[in-house]
Amino acid sequence: LGHKTRLCPTAFGGWRWGQAVLRQPILPHSSCPTAAASKLEISMPPVVEVEIGGTARIECNFYIPENASYTYIDWFYLDRSNKQVRLYHVTASGVLEDDSEFKKRLSLGEDKALSLSMVTVQDARTFVCQVGAGSYGMGENSTELSVYKVPKTPEIEPNSGGIPVQSSEIPQIARCVSKNSFPLPNITWHKNGEQLHPQENQVTIQSTLTRESSGLYTVSSTLYAPVTREDRHSRYHCTVHYWLRGRRRTLESRGVKVNVFYPAEHLKLQVVSSSAPVKEGDNVTLVCESDGNPQPVFSFFKKNLNDWQDLSSLADPESGVLNLRDVKKSSSGTYRCQSLDLDDMTQKEEDVDLVVNYIEGVHVKMEPPSTLREGDSVTLSCDAHSPVALNYQWRDEKGTKVAEGNQLILSNLTFETANTFSCKVMAPSVPGLEQSKQVSVAVEGK
Repeated sequence: LGHKTRLCPTAFGGWRWGQAVLRQPILPHSSCPTAAASKLEISMPPVVEVEIGGTARIECNFYIPENASYTYIDWFYLDRSNKQVRLYHVTASGVLEDDSEFKKRLSLGEDKALSLSMVTVQDARTFVCQVGAGSYGMGENSTELSVYKVPKTPEIEPNSGGIPVQSSEIPQIARCVSKNSFPLPNITWHKNGEQLHPQENQVTIQSTLTRESSGLYTVSSTLYAPVTREDRHSRYHCTVHYWLRGRRRTLESRGVKVNVFYPAEHLKLQVVSSSAPVKEGDNVTLVCESDGNPQPVFSFFKKNLNDWQDLSSLADPESGVLNLRDVKKSSSGTYRCQSLDLDDMTQKEEDVDLVVNYIEGVHVKMEPPSTLREGDSVTLSCDAHSPVALNYQWRDEKGTKVAEGNQLILSNLTFETANTFSCKVMAPSVPGLEQSKQVSVAVEGK
């Protein structure tokens, strides 16, 4: 009687059905008996794990003394009330499949192993194999079918607004969602790689659980924690923890940063110019910077004697930039940037001096100043005023340099000497700062 397949590799004989369980190694007690026995023995793996949507394969291995054959093999599952519900009845004359919720997804292999396809969350049951062996009686054993679904990579969304360091309430940092997993996973939070744990008045973690119609779980976790100025560089992420094949596994979200609001501690005001040192005609920008976030409102002022002239109408109050175009000597002076933090209404100010280099009062003096005649001599003297040292050059009407220094002496004048001369005044320490003054030398005949 009975169906016999592969001989077990044991010292005492007997028969075994089935191969390895799907994604489950054959455990020692799910193999053939390892010692001689005088009674019917049934061996099954205690647990079979299978991913939702996959196929579960459950083996029933048994030993009957003296190589006797089985009378029947019955497969059952335990319903919610722990009652056995038969699935298959196998005898020498054939296989009878009973009506059950699994019927369209069940199959029985040649080795009498039970296979269940398209596994769902609801299939997490206990399955029982019962073997009848005539005079050797009846024996049974069971396997727990454990189903799982690996969660998707968690999605994290940081707080889209700014988080003030002086918040009266513990602010929300980020929200993490793990979708479509089974069994229920766990979410932890991490800051700069270190796990955060709930602390009264410090760290709060709120979780919500949703059971989808598919039976899978969606878990949402929200992190609340205070922030400091240093947290503008911090990175947060969440980790989903789940069990698979007896081991704890993890999936991490991407790291995110949050926008931390903190008051300014320092203010910096600097002069930015197209050339240095600054000279008349340049475009100058005064840049005011704060180390707070968000940037405060900026105002600009220029000192005039004992008063301050408000220049804010010329500046962008949000960018902290004041543009001064085509600066003059009169643009020199002390400038002030003042910041106003709209959160706590605190003010800070910083001053900077602007020096605009210039050349003014260029004039040429001719000695003697009277009418010149052929054979006379004349001295041309050039002078100018500037806060920096000056150099002088003389050039004729063709632009040819004829002398260096602030004086040009012309002797034995002739009609041909009559010319227009130019005094060019330059400031070597201020590249590009120069001015010129022309003078005409007229010679009359005697």
